[in-house]
Amino acid sequence: MKKRRQAKIIELISSREIETQEELQALLLEHGFEVTQATISRDIKELRLVKDLSPSGNYYYSTGKRNTENINRRAGGIFNESIIKIDCAMNMVVIKCFAGMANAVCAALDSMEIDNVLGSIAGDDTIFILCSNETSAMNFTYNLRKMLNA
Repeated sequence: MKKRRQAKIIELISSREIETQEELQALLLEHGFEVTQATISRDIKELRLVKDLSPSGNYYYSTGKRNTENINRRAGGIFNESIIKIDCAMNMVVIKCFAGMANAVCAALDSMEIDNVLGSIAGDDTIFILCSNETSAMNFTYNLRKMLNA
């Protein structure tokens, strides 16, 4: 349950600017996660979320997109708990996930800003990733599989 909740947190903060723990708590409740402020605080610490400054001057929770090493380490747990299978065909990568987890995995991948990944799209349990060429797709698949087996 903890991994799913933390995956949902990453998905939420990747898709909107969340400024407070109370706002995050309300959004989690809307998605079926009844949690206390203390739990959210622990999740924020474990996920090593940071507050970034928006163009409007407000601070919001973020994965800290500029720190790729920390993102890779945090995302590894989400990937291990969510991904079932990874395959590539030509310049596309297909990732099969447990039901309901594809959005969180996709948000984590997007936050990693991986070179030669042109875009991604997620459904309920499947992610399609478009790479710039076949070699990039094979490298992406290899590196993600390596991360899962680490």
